[in-house]
Amino acid sequence: MTHVLIIDDEREVCTFLEYFLSSKGFTVKTAFSGQQSDLLIDQHTFQLAMIDVKLPDTDGFTILKKLKEKQPHCKVIVMTGFSTVKTAVEAIKLGANDYIEKPFDDLDQLEALIDEMLSNDVSIVQNEAKRLAQEVGFITGNNEEMEHLITIAYKIAKKNINVLIQGETGTGKEVLAKYIHEASRRANETFLGVNCGALSESLLESELFGHEKGAFTGATQLRKGLFELANSGTLFLDEIAEASPAIQVKLLRVLETREFMRVGSEKIFRTNARIIAASHVNLEEAVIEKKFRQDLLYRLNVVKLEILPLRKRKEDIPLLINYFLEKYDAKHLTFTNEAMELLENYHWPGNIRELVNVVTRAITLSEGETTQITKDYLPRSIQNAQNTEIEEKIEVKKSFLDPINSREKTWKDPNFNNLKKYLDQWNAELLLYWQSEQTIPLEIIKEKIKELENVTGKAFIKKALISTMGNRKEAAKLLKITPRQLRYLLTEKKHYTQ
Repeated sequence: MTHVLIIDDEREVCTFLEYFLSSKGFTVKTAFSGQQSDLLIDQHTFQLAMIDVKLPDTDGFTILKKLKEKQPHCKVIVMTGFSTVKTAVEAIKLGANDYIEKPFDDLDQLEALIDEMLSNDVSIVQNEAKRLAQEVGFITGNNEEMEHLITIAYKIAKKNINVLIQGETGTGKEVLAKYIHEASRRANETFLGVNCGALSESLLESELFGHEKGAFTGATQLRKGLFELANSGTLFLDEIAEASPAIQVKLLRVLETREFMRVGSEKIFRTNARIIAASHVNLEEAVIEKKFRQDLLYRLNVVKLEILPLRKRKEDIPLLINYFLEKYDAKHLTFTNEAMELLENYHWPGNIRELVNVVTRAITLSEGETTQITKDYLPRSIQNAQNTEIEEKIEVKKSFLDPINSREKTWKDPNFNNLKKYLDQWNAELLLYWQSEQTIPLEIIKEKIKELENVTGKAFIKKALISTMGNRKEAAKLLKITPRQLRYLLTEKKHYTQ
């Protein structure tokens, strides 16, 4: 016999659900307050609970926590109004299995949700979530936080709500977006993506909304935009923070009305595309700095998922390497213990993308030579990273202990030598790629350029901090940036300081 607990202060809702579920053969108990629910949870065992988010004497979160503590195997559906969907998603993060919006317009959907909830074991859902993640290439490894992320993403994938993915460059935001698409009811529809920072304002507008023939110079034929092409599917807006203010206004209109016009047209089109946006920039910070619209962030941030940087899940590096070796048909290769130790100790400013490039490089350079990837097949930046990091920490400490001469020492200390050594090595490595007879993926070259930007940026920031004895305000003046921008570089772009 299935026992169900209904908790809602609206008696009509309780009466309706009691009748509906009793007709399915379930034993139903109802509570109209937190106090009543506490008594029922203490006295009975339930297989399913349906909890309203708002109650007169408590909230759904409090009841959810108590229920999960006393009856961890009880499935929970959170009931919510449309305006509190974001709250319901937070409940899912706390352990709820799903949510449903009131009023219950579609009884078939409600019945299907309840039947699915009671028939599926939690471990089965988790295993399916991990299987699909492996299939699309989003490897969670053994990190508990990443496994929780995948479970949350799997649960919200089936909901028709916008998702915001945040994480450092190279952590796999687009792969997570594809995972959400594949786990959703739109899996058989189109998944399209665009990098908002890679196109000019006019090109991005045309890419998103399409254009009519003759709308501008070079528009020789009609072109449908991504909102039109991804209708009923998923549209991934990568680096959304890079969109211009004008594009942000147009995006806001689409999200609010689901309507848009092609460039050069007065005809209104509608779209049902699900939006998944991503950014390596903290959008809340961008709103404060007046670089991003708050109302657009509100529309995008119905659910926010944050991906851990690779340096916070280094235990997964061997698993990730094995996955990439298998993916590139190089299972015959193995990394030596020394090489693996270097990889596990490296700080990975480029995250998963950098790891992919390192593995691809090792496969390319070792082809026909060996089946053992030694440290010599790794980039010099990784080989020297550990020693360089120790030297830099020692020199920074020395400079603070000897503040009088710190300015004069700036270009004489090992920090300058380290930068010069890195630039020489970077130049030599890029030339090695150029001279190679084998084709080198362009993505590797692009990552090397990003790495150069990160390392040189780190060096100049560190130089400014040393010169000012750690005074961030003075360091910002030397760098010709605002203290807020410097704080952002030190906190959000953590690879500048690691």
